[in-house]
Order: sequence, then structure tokens, then C-alpha cells
Amino acid sequence: MGTASGTGHAQPRTDPYFRRLLFAHQDSLYRQVLTHPDTYRLQILYVQIDRDRHNRPHFYTYAYHADPQLYFYPASVVKLPLACLALEKLNELHIPGVHKFTRMQFDSAYAWQIPEWADSTSETGYPSIAHFIKKAFLVSDNDAYNRLYQFVGQQAIQQKLHEKGYASARIIRQFMGLTAEQNRYTNPIRFLDEQGHVLYTQPALYNPDSIQRSAPVWIGRAYMDRNGKLVPEPMDFSMQNQISLYDLVHMLQALLFPESVPARQRFLLTDDDLHFLYQYLSQFPRETNYPKYDVDVFYDTYVKFFFRDSSHHQLPPGVRVFNKVGWSYGFLTDVSYVADFEHHIEYMLAATLYVNSDGVLNDDRYEYEQIGTPFLYQLGQVIYQHELHRRRKHLPDLSRFQIQYEQRNENDMRPTIKQVDN
Repeated sequence: MGTASGTGHAQPRTDPYFRRLLFAHQDSLYRQVLTHPDTYRLQILYVQIDRDRHNRPHFYTYAYHADPQLYFYPASVVKLPLACLALEKLNELHIPGVHKFTRMQFDSAYAWQIPEWADSTSETGYPSIAHFIKKAFLVSDNDAYNRLYQFVGQQAIQQKLHEKGYASARIIRQFMGLTAEQNRYTNPIRFLDEQGHVLYTQPALYNPDSIQRSAPVWIGRAYMDRNGKLVPEPMDFSMQNQISLYDLVHMLQALLFPESVPARQRFLLTDDDLHFLYQYLSQFPRETNYPKYDVDVFYDTYVKFFFRDSSHHQLPPGVRVFNKVGWSYGFLTDVSYVADFEHHIEYMLAATLYVNSDGVLNDDRYEYEQIGTPFLYQLGQVIYQHELHRRRKHLPDLSRFQIQYEQRNENDMRPTIKQVDN
């Protein structure tokens, strides 16, 4: 994929062409962030995609202040690889009747683990890998991520991602406030057929591998601990989840364009798995019956930061965004593939920034709405407008990504879901 590797750079990489393109836009808040990339821990990767006459994609990556060694907290973006690994594990199990739609139940083996035997938001009333992926992609549900983590297991997550070449990836924490040791353990799980008979049981897992602590990653000037007490020193992120922006972009490319990366970097997914992931990476909450999300709260651009305008909550006609976002500890990240079926354009865009002016972490006082999402929206529009006018020798055939989305059942009288933990 051109230069989108996970190898280190002595200095953050900025391509002059991309810098000129970014700074042509005059919005003051947008330019404030661009002009102070160190302050905002800003990184941007933009991938132009040109098709040849056989419709094969070729990727050209441009960077602004991109540095694989500069830490950012990925938050919910890690739900993307977890969804892929969960589907891959199902395929490798080769157990008749056990697939992404199979009913599941989670037990607990330790005091900190939470069982889950039913899911009222699911059509069957039970959890399933498919339903967790829906919730993780549509509204970035945290419990869904935890359950995917519990199914795959901490040890397998690390081994699989490193085998595929995503060397920067370290996904070692659930979103449950657990200790590093507690996160090594995962719940006992069983898969059931429609009559309630057990098809497969996965025992509680433990990761015996050592987790190498990196050099301390100090961020901020203070933080609130789990007891709500202010600790007057920077917070160390060295034992938190991490993955570089380069690896995330390459991962999304491997999912959307598997033939464009070496075989070992691909996820072992069926065509049906790929279609399922494409659908829920790009489907709107209002198009979904299970779960039935409230459309005023979870609007079309709720998890589409590059098109999330404060006053207009819809994408341009003909545009779909296949992406995953994350926000936590003041970090905002979006890793996207954009397809415009009306104008026949496609590109990838990824960015992360940190908005926490008081320097206190874990106090839920960040400038997401004041700086973070407005900047990402302006950035998204700069690139989208550029792509609308960028000349291509061959127009892409995007039919692979044209999906028949669900339609909300107007006769469904169930109450809508207005709040989720994300």
C-alpha cells in the first residue's frame, strides 16, 4: 500500500503536496489545529485510489504530521479488528451450526466478569457475534466490544494481529475498568441451537503470555483515578490499547480490498462475512430494525466524523462511508473509506487528534464538540471537495460496495433505544 507501513519515522512525516492541499482552506478553527499539530497530537493520512483499466485499485498515501511512534488512544477504533478476528475465529472452528448468527450465552468465572444470557435488542432475544458487530459498528457500543474480546481472547488477539503484520497493535483491555491482570481472563461462552441445545462450549480463557510494557507514555498534567480522586501527575498510557494510524488504514484496506495486500495480512473471511461487514460499517442506525435505535439521537452521521456537521446530519446523496471512529480521554479518531456512487469517486481518509485544553484526563471535560468534531468535519469536506474535482483516467466500478440496506419496519411499535454505553 505505498508508504502505509507501521515502521517508525525519526520525524513526523508531512508530504508537501498534502500540506498545500490542507492549508488552502481558510476556516479559522481548522487552521488553528493544522498550525499546531504537536499541541493537538494531530495525525492525518489520505489515500488516493486510482483504478486501472481492469478496475484494479492502486493506492497513493499522503501524510500530515504522521508518526507511528506518536501515541494516541485508539478507543473504539479497536472494534474494527475485533469484529474481523471474531468472524475469522468462527470460520477456523469449523463447528456445524456455529456461525455469526448462532445464539450465544456468556457465563462468569470470576467476580469481575458479567454474565449475559439474553439480549432484548436482538431479533432472537439472544446475543450473537453478528449482533455484537452490528452494535459495535452502528453506534460504537462498548459491551459489544467486550463480548467480542471475550470470544477471541487476549492471547489470540495479539498473536493474530502480529502474524498479519500489524506490529503496532496491542489490544489488551476491555472497556470495563479492569486491571491489567483481570483483562487476561475472559468469560466461559456457549453457543446454542434454536432448541437451546449446546453446540459448542468455550471455557474461560487466560493469557499466559507476558505483555511487554513499553516505555512510559505520559499524557496530560493530571488525571482522575477510579475513585474520583485527582492525581496531580500525567497519566501513563503504556499499558493501554494502542495501534498506529498506518496500521489502521492498512487494516481497513485489507478488509475492503483483500486482493490488494499480501495473503498473510488478510482476514480469513467468507464472501458473506465481507458483505456483512461492509453493510454494517456503512449502514445508518435508522435503517436498522434490530437494535431499534432512536433516529434523533443516533442520526446518519453520528459515527461519520468527516461528514458530521453540527446542523446537518445527513451524508451527501450517493455517498456511503465505511469506517470506524473512536473517542475517549480527549482523543478523537476516524478511519474511513468513502464511496460516492453518484460521482464515481473513492478514497480513504484517517485522522486522530487530542482536545483536552485543561490537561486533566478522565474528567469527561474535553473539547470534542468545540474543536474535535468541527475540525474533522472541515477536514472531511476539504478532501471530499478535492476528490470531486480530481481527474481520473478510469472511473471506478464501485458495485462491490453497493449494498441493499435494511428498511425500518414502520409497524414495529417497540420503543427506540435512546442511550448506549459508548
